[in-house]
Amino acid sequence: MNIKNYINGKFEDPIKGEYIDNYNPSIGEIYGQIPNSSKDDVEKAVEAAEKAFPSWSNTTLATRSKILSKIAELIKDKLEFLAAAESKDNGKPISLAKAVDIPRAAANFQFFANAITQFSSEAHESVGLNAMNFTLRQPLGVVGCISPWNLPLYLFTWKIAPAIASGNCVIAKPSEITPMTAFLLGEICNEAGLPKGVLNIIHGLGASTGQAIVEHPNIKAISFTGGTETGAHIARIAAPMFKKLSLELGGKNPNIIFADCDYEKMLETTVRSSFANQGQICLCGSRILVEEKIYEKFKTDFIKKVSELKVGNPSEETTNIGALVSKEHLEKVKSYIDIAEVENAKILFGGDRGTVKNCENGYYLQPTIIEVSDNNCRLNQEEIFGPVVTIMSFKTDEEALQLANDVKYGLSATLWTNNLNRTMQFSKQLHTGIVWVNTWMLRDLRTAFGGAKDSGVGREGGFEALRFFTEPKNICIQYE
Repeated sequence: MNIKNYINGKFEDPIKGEYIDNYNPSIGEIYGQIPNSSKDDVEKAVEAAEKAFPSWSNTTLATRSKILSKIAELIKDKLEFLAAAESKDNGKPISLAKAVDIPRAAANFQFFANAITQFSSEAHESVGLNAMNFTLRQPLGVVGCISPWNLPLYLFTWKIAPAIASGNCVIAKPSEITPMTAFLLGEICNEAGLPKGVLNIIHGLGASTGQAIVEHPNIKAISFTGGTETGAHIARIAAPMFKKLSLELGGKNPNIIFADCDYEKMLETTVRSSFANQGQICLCGSRILVEEKIYEKFKTDFIKKVSELKVGNPSEETTNIGALVSKEHLEKVKSYIDIAEVENAKILFGGDRGTVKNCENGYYLQPTIIEVSDNNCRLNQEEIFGPVVTIMSFKTDEEALQLANDVKYGLSATLWTNNLNRTMQFSKQLHTGIVWVNTWMLRDLRTAFGGAKDSGVGREGGFEALRFFTEPKNICIQYE
């Protein structure tokens, strides 16, 4: 299947006629091509967006809300079709795409359809000075949204929905590895009646297409989710141009388990937080820290639970672990497993390529558990982003907190304890943007999302996203 760019409400070939092969990771074979767009394609999209902006930015909130709600309804109506496309394109189990990815994409549009009608500004009376101040929040203009491959439609819509709800026009680039559902979203937007030029979807490589979006002088803001190194590169370009930046980057998240936890709930959730989406979620708890009192029991029980996970064809409903997204990513993840011995670590389970019947060339890897003794090893310090977790023990609260914070990342942390005092202390002292206590990946879309340290800058979600995609302007009026 050949994918096209979506510009000004139409599907178009890249101006220079260059394409990239698109692979099905479950079988390791090419199944289509996508545009390798150039600066010319980005320029054409920006021109369309600029033409659409005056009208769209003055469209009533009720009309914008109605269109976003219609997009959400159409995504839900096409759940089975979109989930199959996502699974084929990404390698994730179709059951996961149907239960999480596609419903969340619909929820993103529905949430911001509602949120924009409740988004308010401020007013301040200057008592004694006979003056009134009020704040306008105005859309920025043309903005850029660049999303990753791990949750393709889920995170693509997480950026686009608040951007267009706020009255902006968007130049969006999905990952070149997983372009299919973004392409299909263009058709949905047309069906929903989104005006031409409000959303433009440009496909291509990050180094060329993404670069052209980031450096374009008329694109006022960049919202990016992806690797920390790429985020730093974007910041170096965008900061001197005074663009607004939202960067949601990498993670190396601690999963801290105390002996007083609800053990069965913890164990079941930890299997999921370790290996959901093949471990290709920035929020996965990839460093498991377990109190010494229950360490040996946890190790035995965790290995048993993980051994029951089925590595299989993503199209099968019974599959728990699908294919990794690409051959290159599989090799990268496997390279970390291969250094375990050098790192004085021990592979407790997995570590080998997965073999799936009739999918021998697919990019499969067994879920892998590695026991480490030193938090400073590469396995504990670098983001692997695959079905690989490390485990190590701790003795005291102080040691657990020190281990948890001793990485350059600060996206999320999970804490398992029924001690209220410990919960409050850890929640305050963990250097992360998100802390889950006795749960994982429980998301309320009203809350701020983002990380600290090398995990990024800015916040997405709720009114934080609407604030990012608008510019505040203070108006001061003095009266007699």
